[in-house]
This record gives sequence, C-alpha cells and structure tokens, in this order.
Amino acid sequence: MIKISYNKLVNFTYKILRKINLNEFSAKAVSLGICEASLRGVDSHGVKLFPHYVKSGIFGRKNPNPKFKFYKKFESAYLLDADNGFGLAAGAKAIDKGMKIAKKKGICMVGVKNSSHPGALASIALPAAKKGFIVFAFTHADSLQLTYGGKTPFFGTNPICFVAPRYKKEPFCLDMATTQISWNKLLNYKRLKKKLPVYTAADKNGNITNNPNLANSLSSIGEYKGYGLAAMIEILCSVFLGMNFGKDIPPMYKSSMSKPRKLGQFYIILRSDAFVRKNQFIKDLSKMCNRVKSQKKKKNEKIYLPNDKEIIISKERLKNGIPIDKILYDEIERISNNYKISI
Repeated sequence: MIKISYNKLVNFTYKILRKINLNEFSAKAVSLGICEASLRGVDSHGVKLFPHYVKSGIFGRKNPNPKFKFYKKFESAYLLDADNGFGLAAGAKAIDKGMKIAKKKGICMVGVKNSSHPGALASIALPAAKKGFIVFAFTHADSLQLTYGGKTPFFGTNPICFVAPRYKKEPFCLDMATTQISWNKLLNYKRLKKKLPVYTAADKNGNITNNPNLANSLSSIGEYKGYGLAAMIEILCSVFLGMNFGKDIPPMYKSSMSKPRKLGQFYIILRSDAFVRKNQFIKDLSKMCNRVKSQKKKKNEKIYLPNDKEIIISKERLKNGIPIDKILYDEIERISNNYKISI
C-alpha cells in the first residue's frame, strides 16, 4: 500500500478534473466527495472511482459544464435538472438549495433528474449536518440486486443515507446500500483476487456464490426487507422524478462511456429545530448515542453506532495518509503522467 495525504489527493484530483474541463464548482464537489469517502474508509466509493470518473468526463457520459436548473414545484419542493453533470456536484447543489429553503420553511425536498453516479451519499449529506440540518438522501442504480424469489436482478443497490447533528461530536451518519455489499465493493474483491463474504452475491442462475468473477447480482439486506427498501427508493428516484428504472438504466461499467445514464436522486432537508430547540435536539441525540454505547457488551466486543468506525478511520488517515493499493496507484500515476500534473 502507498499512503498519500488527504490534502495532496484533494489537490491532485481537483487539478486533473479542471484539466478535463470541469467547472470550478463541479471539480471541487467531485474532488472533495471522493477524497472524503476515502478519508472515512469508504474506499469502494472513494478515490478508487477517480479513473472511471475521469473517463466519463472525457468521453461524454458526464457533462463537465452542466447548466444546473431548479424548478420550483411547491413552496418546499424543488426539481433540479442536473444536465447530465456529475452526481456529486448535482448533490451539492441540491443540498445547498435545500438548506436555503429549509431555513425559511423548516423542510425542503429536492428531486434531481438527469444526474449520474453520486458517489457516497454521506459525502453529499454530511456538510449539511455539520451546519445543523437533518438530511435523508437516496439514489437508485442499475439492476444489480437479486430479485427476491427470482434468479435475476431488477432493482439496483439503491442506497439510503441519513445524517443528523450532534453536540460537540461528528454527526450521526447512516449510509448503506440495500444490498449486503455495494457493487463497487465487489469489484474491489475482484480486483484484489479475494473471495466474497458469504451470502453477499449470486451467479447468473440466482445461486449464492463467493466468487466475484461469477457474481451476477447482489443479495438484499434482511432478504425481503432490504428488497422492499430498494423498491421504495426506486419509486422516489425514478417514478417520482420521471427517470428510467430497473433494467432501463444503463449499467455503470458495461454501457458506452459516451451515453449519459440519467439517474435520479432524492433529498429531504429538515431543520433540526423544527419541533424542539436545536440545542435540545443535538444534546438529546448525543445522550441517546452515549446510552446505546453504555449497554452491556459481549466478551471481546465493542458497541458501535453508524459512523463511529468511519470517524476513527478518518482521524487515523488524516494523520498518516490514505492507503492506495498498487493497482489503483498505477492508474493514478498514468493519469498524472498523461496530464503532466504530479501527485
């Protein structure tokens, strides 16, 4: 493993993205988004995605200079046409608008259409939580989740993210796929020639496999419960916004890099003082989290809440650097040499 400092990665990825003609806002949003994910230990949605994002910007799948346009539907409901821009940039725009409206109205929902892969949703939502807002974030994806009772996939990994501010602590953050693992995490196993954890994937016949080379779909979390959540998210991000769904969504890795995927995302932004004083909310949430962690532990076990491990990892990586495996580093080095920008 090669370790690179967070600031160096942010600076390098930003410069490369500007070099391939992303505007300043989009380059900053994408660079911070992927580097924050890697900093938090979410490597499947971090800098690993950078070479793919560069290709998608060069060959036309993603618009480097989108004309973001908001449409006001109701007092607290806005639709953003992302103009096939980068999903991380569209998400940042949506959250900024949502915070502005929620500050006045208490709540705002923002649908995003004609978008692309948004990376780790936590990277988009956490900045709002640090400003005192509660955020729900959803996105759909191409067909990768094994249909419950079927042999083939229909819904995507369809992740859900929820963030909320805490008193003198990093925000509470739950960011998860509705499958046992994400497809990008599966690709990491494949790239590193490792077997998959049990019950995470299925082959083309719908049979469970731990071989990433045979995997054709991913298993739902909690069987029909995760499958049901995926259906809900599909409705919010496709049917609700007029976007494609299921098998009509172009695959992230197998479709033409010149063809926009036209994904949908859905965000709900709330003031944390909508029902109680903000100070009461953040202190009570911190108190709840402390009480959870004070429960009796199993032998040799620790109690973690969502985001606890990511906070620990981010502190370590901020100090010692972000680990980059040799395969990824070689890809980054090729990009560096190609654009004559050193890392």
